[in-house]
This record gives sequence, C-alpha cells and structure tokens, in this order.
Amino acid sequence: MASTRTQSIEQTLTIIKPDAVAQNMIGNIIEYFEREGLSLVAAKMTHLKESDAERFYAIHKERAFFRELVEFMTSGPVLILVFQGDNAVVRVREIMGATDPAKAAPGTIRADFATSIDRNAIHGSDSLKTAKSEIEFFFTPQEIFSRTQG
Repeated sequence: MASTRTQSIEQTLTIIKPDAVAQNMIGNIIEYFEREGLSLVAAKMTHLKESDAERFYAIHKERAFFRELVEFMTSGPVLILVFQGDNAVVRVREIMGATDPAKAAPGTIRADFATSIDRNAIHGSDSLKTAKSEIEFFFTPQEIFSRTQG
C-alpha cells in the first residue's frame, strides 16, 4: 500500500550541544540523520557567546531554566547543522527522541547519548517556521549548500 504522507523537502536546524561535543559524539550523531536519508547542507562549529545564546533561546526567557540553559550552551563548543530532506522538521525530531532521555525511544539520539533532561545532547527546530528563523540566526544563504551535483 502506498504511503499517503505528502512529500515536502524542508530544511531544519540542529545543534549538537556541548555535552555531546565533549563526549566526541559528533560523527555518531550525524550518522543517525544521514542513514535516515537526510542531507547535511550546512555546518558550523562555534563557542556561543552569552548574548547569542540569550537571543537564540529568548522564547524561554521567563522560564526557570533559562539562565542554566544559557550557561550550559556557552560552556563549550557546539556544532550547528542544517539538514535537508523530506519532511525534515518532523523526521529530525523523531530521530532526536524525547527531550527527557529517560522517556526517549530506544535507538534515538537522546536515548543513546543524553545523560539528563538538562544535558540532552541535541537541539532541533520544533516547526518549519522556527527552523527558518533558527537557520537565519546562524547561517547566510551562501553558507547553505545543495548536495546535488551538476
């Protein structure tokens, strides 16, 4: 029986967080996405400045965990990635697993690499609208590359 899901090529942002970078899990995490048919179209390693982390996570500014999140995200280098593929936003979130690794499905990134809800290895855009703004926060259009030859 043919799938009724509509194909939609999308781009979405992920950030491999300081905990997973420090554990040398970058290649392992990228492999999860690539083996599911998503293409890496942009990558940038950086050490976020406090002001950048505060702006990026501004949506959480009123939440109790905001300051701790900013401190964590500036505690070491991160790898910022853009993946592209069919329904990329939803698929990346499925591959990442639940925010709380104790609740993440076996075989997901967070189940396999995260150590706690606060040190959960990876960030991923939660919607197409968020993905667009998050990608624009970190990348110019010239820094995103098609994976097709020609």
